Amino acid sequence: MPTLQSSPQKHYLFNTAVIVAALGYFVDIYDLVLFSIVRIPSLQSLGVTDPTALLEDGVMLLNMQMAGMLLGGIAWGVLGDKKGRLSVLFGSIFLYSIANILNGFVTTIPMYAVLRFVAGVGLAGELGAGITLVSEVLPKEKRGYGTMVVATIGISGAILAGIVGEYFGWRTAYFIGGGLGMLLLLLRVGVYESGMFNNLKQTNVTRGNFLSLFTNARRFWKYLKCILIGVPIWYVVGILITFSPEFGVALGVKDTVSAARAVSFCYLGLVFGDFASGFLSQRFQSRRNIVLAFLLLTGIFVGVYLLGREFSLTAFYTLCVALGFAGGYWAVFVTIAAEQFGTNIRATVTTTVPNFVRGAVVPLTIAFTYLKDGVGLVPGAILLAVLCLAIAIYSILTLDETYGKDLNYMEPL
Repeated sequence: MPTLQSSPQKHYLFNTAVIVAALGYFVDIYDLVLFSIVRIPSLQSLGVTDPTALLEDGVMLLNMQMAGMLLGGIAWGVLGDKKGRLSVLFGSIFLYSIANILNGFVTTIPMYAVLRFVAGVGLAGELGAGITLVSEVLPKEKRGYGTMVVATIGISGAILAGIVGEYFGWRTAYFIGGGLGMLLLLLRVGVYESGMFNNLKQTNVTRGNFLSLFTNARRFWKYLKCILIGVPIWYVVGILITFSPEFGVALGVKDTVSAARAVSFCYLGLVFGDFASGFLSQRFQSRRNIVLAFLLLTGIFVGVYLLGREFSLTAFYTLCVALGFAGGYWAVFVTIAAEQFGTNIRATVTTTVPNFVRGAVVPLTIAFTYLKDGVGLVPGAILLAVLCLAIAIYSILTLDETYGKDLNYMEPL
């Protein structure tokens, strides 16, 4: 593989790139999960009161957001390799901040759907650009710790979203999310572009060719496996947690389940899970083995969630924390994607992979709705869980280990 001349970088862990990427992901996650938290009160405020309509309109709006992230992930990823990591990092923050402020003014379901789509496009760029920048700025010995910091701080944004969404009203919650993003743009001063990318710009190598991921069989299967190992995380968040009020009724939970609290408790678990998985991947010098362990743990807790009955409300929320912890391999999963490909296509991969995982909520919710109508809410969720976990386990077992890999090279396209 062709290599690039290295350039001096700041090698301390808490440099400005890591801090801004972490804070950007904090606001990104806040805005990303906010709809799941305010789904019911916002729809009721817009005149949707029938329980079936609340579920169906909620699925439609969630799919609009995730479809926006799917398309936005491709666009931002290509821009990240062609124009730079920083342009995507701050451009995406600006777009989703404006969109979420406007979400606070919606008065109809169609308007809500359009703005969730636009917000999804904006939300698609920040994580991939941030992880790519951090991966290229830090030396390989500290890379896992850097992405661990980004994910751990970022995931905690969901906890703030849960508090704000439950106690400040859904419109105010959107205004706060958008305002936080606009404030973050003030931190642009002092953040510098990746030296690897700056060196790459001086060459004639093709950059950001998204279609090249599909023209080579080995590259395609590697790319697809990077996506599939992350799908169980969004099965948990997008199905089990987002629709936790409905599962609470089906599982006989003794009190009414709050979606806002379920999301907050799940993301509390994700904070600790991302810290643990990132630390353990560095401690044991293996990304692959740690992801495999967390996938198996996810299977255990999903089984407890779906096969248990008559939980107390405290036990149910505790299980949400456990599910979050088991799904807390997000940082390692995105790091694996960044480490699998060369500098000239790294931003494209690292931005599209997590967004295809998030976008997988669309077919997941469609399949869930179909299975729910065919075999029932809980059996349908069980069948979907088995499929997601089996594919993810196969994928991680057949991917190369990337811990300690030198990233200063170009992908032959």
